[in-house]
Amino acid sequence: MKETEQKAEYFFVDESGDPNFYGKGGDIIVGQPGCSRILLLGFVRTEKPNPIRQSLEELKKQIAVDSYLKDIPSIHKTLKAFHAKDDCPEVRMMVYKTLADQDFAVQVVVARKIERMFRSTYKGNRDRFYQYLVGRLFQNETHKAQINNIVFSKRGNKIQQHTMRAAVKEGVKRFREKWGTDISTQLNIETLNSSQDFMLQVVDYANWSVQRAFERGEMRYFNFLRDKFELVWDTFDKKNYKGGGNFYDRNRNPFELKKASPLG
Repeated sequence: MKETEQKAEYFFVDESGDPNFYGKGGDIIVGQPGCSRILLLGFVRTEKPNPIRQSLEELKKQIAVDSYLKDIPSIHKTLKAFHAKDDCPEVRMMVYKTLADQDFAVQVVVARKIERMFRSTYKGNRDRFYQYLVGRLFQNETHKAQINNIVFSKRGNKIQQHTMRAAVKEGVKRFREKWGTDISTQLNIETLNSSQDFMLQVVDYANWSVQRAFERGEMRYFNFLRDKFELVWDTFDKKNYKGGGNFYDRNRNPFELKKASPLG
């Protein structure tokens, strides 16, 4: 177990995919157009977010005066906030190249949307499902630094700040039970819109690269940022669960899509 350091860490958290299982009338819609087959939650961790923010601010300024890009319809959205799904391919490449030179780490928990388990384990409640992922994401993190500043991307009224705090504390509880220790560190938790902080746009891009790998079989975005990813945890891949095969550690078991079971 790593000892607590007298420093501050910054975590920026967002999701990719969606938590929906059912459509109108209660029909299962997982995998249908507009409904993802996975929900993933990830964070970007760094001790120095400001240089990353500055690099993306400079990139935005370049894009704003680029004569080649100015007439692309999506550019007006890009100039409000970078968003991997909506940005045009030219902008997407520029963002990924900018991020490749920055100092940050990424961890992602991937949840396959298994309707039977959703009903039995989480009582069909999306907030419980989401909270479980938050707890898993942070269960081995908040003991490492004395001060942990955690910023969640705000997505409507899906989950409130106090609920997020409870979910993070559940992860802390799991850590304490696992190691039989009681480490007290400071948790500062807030929610912001993605447009309010470039760092939330960074985690959006990181998450999207993992989602594309699972949903579309495209590894090129992930591979471009591969050295940033400390962990990809395919938490409900039961076929690879034994021996931690669904726990893709950057050093001991690097993530490759061919290692994972196909999505149902």
